[in-house]
Amino acid sequence: MYIQNLTLSSYRNYECLDLQFEDKVNIIIGENAQGKTNLMEAIYVLAMAKSHRTSNDKELIRWDADYAKIEGRIMKKNGSVPIQLVISKKGKKAKLNHIEQQKLSQYVGAVNTIMFAPEDLNLVKGSPQVRRRFLDMEIGQVSPVYLHDLSLYQKILSQRNHFLKQLQTRKQTDHTMLDVLTEQLIEFAAKVVMKRLQFVDQLEKWAKPIHSGISRGLEELTLKYHTSLHVSETPDLSKIINSYQESFSKLRDKEIDRGVSLSGPHRDDVSFYVNGRDVQTYGSQGQQRTTALSLKLAEIDLIQEEIGEYPILLLDDVLSELDDYRQSHLLHTIQGRVQTFVTTTSIDGIDHKTLNEAGIFRVENGTLLD
Repeated sequence: MYIQNLTLSSYRNYECLDLQFEDKVNIIIGENAQGKTNLMEAIYVLAMAKSHRTSNDKELIRWDADYAKIEGRIMKKNGSVPIQLVISKKGKKAKLNHIEQQKLSQYVGAVNTIMFAPEDLNLVKGSPQVRRRFLDMEIGQVSPVYLHDLSLYQKILSQRNHFLKQLQTRKQTDHTMLDVLTEQLIEFAAKVVMKRLQFVDQLEKWAKPIHSGISRGLEELTLKYHTSLHVSETPDLSKIINSYQESFSKLRDKEIDRGVSLSGPHRDDVSFYVNGRDVQTYGSQGQQRTTALSLKLAEIDLIQEEIGEYPILLLDDVLSELDDYRQSHLLHTIQGRVQTFVTTTSIDGIDHKTLNEAGIFRVENGTLLD
């Protein structure tokens, strides 16, 4: 899978832009604050219908415009597909093959991308919320059903928390509604956790040999999904449901007392271990970076295994954050396999066959230079 062309209208600092790309490495060069990251972000937003940099969609619209439009043509193994995303102050409208999609969850997954930016190095040492968002974004690309289940879970969780707050303040005294909401929450919580457990297992399978290669065989990477449930090595949906039923039954009084849901995938986390030691707590900065890089590169093979096509790789100003050895390993891994976009202020000093054969684009103040 690769993107053949990209057209931007009133997106960030771009008034209009029309680019053609080849199925290889494409390097976007520019000084800071000129628009190279905005260009990379536009490809990501076209795929995911949301930005990796902001949750406020209005920031994506050029300051003097009413809406932003991103269009592209994606070449897949079954042919090319035109896609379009319009972002306005009223919301987002997405089209696949010129047909407007009723739900964004039906649109996400048409284009598969992996974004690797400097902030992704916080995947290991950042908060649990960062890792949960990582899981939700990546699973959602290959499983529209997961996005649907997660959306319903979050909606019911909000309703349940609101009702618990009312019970806490004695505005409500009847617990019947709490039982109904708990039953609904458990149904979708179990589906979300089941899919996350499967994903983490697959991610470890692909990340382990990559990490071993980067560390020259000196380190073994393992992953563990942390949940409040007692879950076996081979998770079963009915057992997860039963475990949640027991958990919520025990927590009932405490949840009413605190006015908030104390169990569920919104409180879970993932840990990464190098040679059996928690890399977040005990790992060096180099080990943490190798772990983050291994996870991102593992996604390439995981997505290919799931959908039968390689995703598009976006490397936003990340080469400067990696030492020469990790740079070379990254570039060697993607060589000839994955359409890749790289942003950088300069490629001086990076002598690698992959970059020497790349397409070069230079950006200045929201304009592409010839």
